[in-house]
Amino acid sequence: MGGDSNGEEFDEFKSCSLSADVSEYESLSCFSSDDDIYGNGGAVSSPNYSPIVGSSVVLDSSFRVPAPVTLPVFGGGRAVVPPRKAAEAVSKQPNRANFSDVELLDLFQSTEVEIMKERFAKLLLGEDTSGGGKGVCTALAISNAITNLSATVFGELWKLEPLAPQKKLMWQQEMECLLCVSDSIVEFISSEQAFPDGEGTFEVMVTRPRFDLYINLPALKKLDAMLLNMLDDFSESEFYYVDGSVIISGSGSDDLETHSLSSPSVRPSSIRLEEKLWLPFPKVPPNGLLESVTNKLQQCKEWANQVLKAAMAINSSVLAEMEIPDVYLDSLPKSGRACLGETIYHFLAADQFSPDRLLDYLELSSEYATLEIADRIEAAIHIWKQKFLKRHTNHTKAGRSSWGGKVKGFIGYMEKKKLLAQRAETILQNLRIRFPGLPQTALDMAKIQYNKDVGKSILESYSRVMESLAINIIARIDDLLYIDDATKTRALAYVGND
Repeated sequence: MGGDSNGEEFDEFKSCSLSADVSEYESLSCFSSDDDIYGNGGAVSSPNYSPIVGSSVVLDSSFRVPAPVTLPVFGGGRAVVPPRKAAEAVSKQPNRANFSDVELLDLFQSTEVEIMKERFAKLLLGEDTSGGGKGVCTALAISNAITNLSATVFGELWKLEPLAPQKKLMWQQEMECLLCVSDSIVEFISSEQAFPDGEGTFEVMVTRPRFDLYINLPALKKLDAMLLNMLDDFSESEFYYVDGSVIISGSGSDDLETHSLSSPSVRPSSIRLEEKLWLPFPKVPPNGLLESVTNKLQQCKEWANQVLKAAMAINSSVLAEMEIPDVYLDSLPKSGRACLGETIYHFLAADQFSPDRLLDYLELSSEYATLEIADRIEAAIHIWKQKFLKRHTNHTKAGRSSWGGKVKGFIGYMEKKKLLAQRAETILQNLRIRFPGLPQTALDMAKIQYNKDVGKSILESYSRVMESLAINIIARIDDLLYIDDATKTRALAYVGND
């Protein structure tokens, strides 16, 4: 099935970004290959994963096929397949008018089954339909499909507004198809059942979703529904968005003055609109937003922060459970001190250790510099852990004779490496708390690439895209609150001058 552990080198993969927070992501998954597959309409259900009921596809003036058709797939789960291609296939049949309604419905359903088989076959073949065995493993293929789907539907979410109906429908239906794979990842547990006559009980083994999926997957679906509901709440709002290029072109004095408030010298670093002037720019009424609206925005921001923390916790726990690939360990330098540099190493080895002081001293002005430091710290952690385990293993094999005269030095060396690794882990944890939107490190990307566990791949990619969506919502709320504050300050200044 194309496990790609002997494929591309780790250094080549490192250049690829697995973050779902990309607006220009053009590589679509096999589940998103048809840009217009959902048309321009269609009903939208609540943001759970239930099939859409009530819509239909017209085959001719006398026959309507209910759509989408729900079909059973792996493990008793249900997947919803978009009906458009199936309807087109039915409409191309010769002498279609001679078919009965039952025959047309059977033909429609069989066509949708073929479409579903084709899409799952692409996943199982690792996105390589040539049969040459060059595809990635199934776990990475599903991870890429979820990542690409999120980039297609959400992008960087530059506006606080409900998703377009076709995009929301695409997200719900295709995620249901991707997540139904987890229905077959089960474990056996004991269960007590009563005898038919009711006298006594007996123990049998029954299946349930694997424990990590049983706990985390329903939680991620709830986080997904919360974020979609949050966006739906912005359907009627006092603010709106204009093209940034219109502001720069000088369409009005108010626009120019508003943009002057967004200059980099006075604006928070989290606001990135001045870097890409063609992006939508938030606008509020002349006197600013009502207090009830700003309170609602603050509440949404708090909810999004809670969702972000939950998604980050799930993602970090799943990544921690993934095995470290050998290709990453082989690429590490031999010395943790050389990997970190003298400055960071001296901070770690100092008697008075302060993680916050070190982070304040380091140059963390750009995302690239921050990610590079995180990679170096993470590499040093595993270098010291490897040395610790190697020394411990060699000492155990050598037996008691090796203890003579070397006990003190051996214990001191092991304790030092263990202390340095613990301090480095503390710095890395504080760094991730200070920069929650930091992309995956080199180790995280290596784990995702070489992971073979489909269940962990689903949890990691799903939690990652939820984390990205929550970060984008928080950033857009910060943009809007900043513009509102600047507008109210300007209005008060005008009143004082008058």
